Amino acid sequence: MVKNLAEQLRQGTTKSHSMAENVSFVKSFLGGVVDKKSYRTLLANLFFVYSAIEDEMYKNKENIAIKPIYFDQLNRKKSLEKDLYYYYGSEWESIIQPSAVTQIYVDRIHEIGDNQPDLLIAHAYTRYMGDLSGGQILKNIAKNAMQLYEDEGTEFYIFRDINNDNEFKQKYREALDSISVTEHQVDSIISEANVAFNLNMKMFQELNFNIVKIMVMLLSNTIHSFRNRI
Repeated sequence: MVKNLAEQLRQGTTKSHSMAENVSFVKSFLGGVVDKKSYRTLLANLFFVYSAIEDEMYKNKENIAIKPIYFDQLNRKKSLEKDLYYYYGSEWESIIQPSAVTQIYVDRIHEIGDNQPDLLIAHAYTRYMGDLSGGQILKNIAKNAMQLYEDEGTEFYIFRDINNDNEFKQKYREALDSISVTEHQVDSIISEANVAFNLNMKMFQELNFNIVKIMVMLLSNTIHSFRNRI
């Protein structure tokens, strides 16, 4: 049985992680260029993804592969509901719908939850560890870029039931390593984690068009301002 699943997942997804970070939407976000319309669309898509992950994790929480990493304090669905209310208003549930890629992502999660629940490890690891690792940085970028007040519109990044992110991540890694998995299972979980990264990357790519429009608008405004000064 393998006992270093956490490290193997980290190493096995390094390339996918790097590729996801280089999608234009992500690079623009990290650079402080955040369009509120694109951002709320991303949150809507993530709502469907996390709803699927959390439904399947709950359904399989007694499974020997899932039980060690079932931490309900990680759940993001309720936080996303608050953010969607902020960005879309009280009728948000009737307004949002998953994008084409998001629906593929959601269907994938439900499929493995029904047929191969140990692969849920890959989806939980990919999303939750990423959220814990970069959440505060992304929260501050979003607040500054969209001029948000205090925590409004950024509940997604706030883990109110986790006191120390780094300590919890270590606890999560130890929980991963406690799962009894074979080499074959590890290979399958790593492969699925790369699928998850790829689906996240495609979700970000769907938002690239709006980012291009923003950059063109900013360039146009800069040129217009320069011409007015000469």
